[in-house]
Amino acid sequence: MEFRLKRYERIIVLIVGIMALSCSAEPLWKSYESDFLIGAAVGGRNIAQLLENPKKDLIQVKNLLSQEFNSVTADNNMKWEYLQPRKGQFKFDKTDVLVDWAEENGKAVAGHVLVWHSQTPKWVFRDGWGQASREVLIERMRQHIHTVVGRYKGRIKYWDVVNEAVLVRDGVAVFRDSPWRKIIGDDYIELAFRFAHEADPEAHLIYNDYNMNDLRKAKFVANMVNELRSKGVPVHGIGMQGHWHLEYPSAKELDEVIHVLKRTGTKISITELDLSVLPSPGDYRGADLGKSIEHQEKLNPYRNEAPEDVIQEQAKKYKDLFQVFLDHSEAIERVTFWGISDKYSWKNNFPVRGRTDYPLLFDRDHKPKPAYHALQDLKINNFSGEVDKNRNDPLGRLSYFVLINE
Repeated sequence: MEFRLKRYERIIVLIVGIMALSCSAEPLWKSYESDFLIGAAVGGRNIAQLLENPKKDLIQVKNLLSQEFNSVTADNNMKWEYLQPRKGQFKFDKTDVLVDWAEENGKAVAGHVLVWHSQTPKWVFRDGWGQASREVLIERMRQHIHTVVGRYKGRIKYWDVVNEAVLVRDGVAVFRDSPWRKIIGDDYIELAFRFAHEADPEAHLIYNDYNMNDLRKAKFVANMVNELRSKGVPVHGIGMQGHWHLEYPSAKELDEVIHVLKRTGTKISITELDLSVLPSPGDYRGADLGKSIEHQEKLNPYRNEAPEDVIQEQAKKYKDLFQVFLDHSEAIERVTFWGISDKYSWKNNFPVRGRTDYPLLFDRDHKPKPAYHALQDLKINNFSGEVDKNRNDPLGRLSYFVLINE
């Protein structure tokens, strides 16, 4: 027996199809507008070049930044070695360009980063011919934070105040023995947050770290944040860097650590998300810039193009992770990808230099990958149920609804 819908039923189905199509045509930030910000990091050394250069390739990247994201982070140029390479000599030209552009285009700005053991000039920790004293280093920290945060007061909403102060060593989470901690002590973290709050009382202040999918590290950071907040220290959020891989974390692991972090009462940001598809070098995980692994051809199998099954696996992984984010959307305020397209991703050179990786939502021609469509589909499916996933036909979803009535 032939099944045909009545006229009014066909109209309803057609309307639903058009709604699904209109959702899929929206930029990514718009699709997730009711859940959290969708951000991207801009190549720090080339901020002005990206935003002002007429080169076609960079115009395409700039257009993606404008269209698909509503939050932006400078991946390098707000780090100490770029902002204050020499004592008292601040260089704000590139960061000014970014903040001005963000304001003109309605983008939130995340500042990265104020206090970190890496990419901080050696002079910061020296005084004369020897090591700086606790008092000298505290004053340098205060001056730097007040100058940087104060310059952008009311303009930069989010600040990664302290970065990567915790590591897992011999199976146990501990404080990193950075120069900050060695010279000042454990309270350098507290002081950094207090100085940032003094400079801009309205800014949202974040502790940021990698490998936060490790439950040992997540629990340690949660306890640290709870202790700081119990003393009135203004810690408003925890950043999970999200330099992840096809093999990790699982959705279950991610869900578990987010539950742990949520109990601090702070907001959670996914601050540096990318998803490598290359073979892992041994048991290495993370984003420790102190690690450098020798190039081996077996670690660089996709020189020209990643296989379709690998790219599809990445799309599914992204979708699974974002489902967890959506499950906790009341606690997650921002998801920021560490880059815009595969061509300019830092993962091409880390932790093994000279590899060709494919970790982001847009390919080397700055075109959307299956991962991008998977994240759009995730929102459409949550809204209207399962629909056709013909990614090559821009009318695929609409034709699905129409053709069933022919």
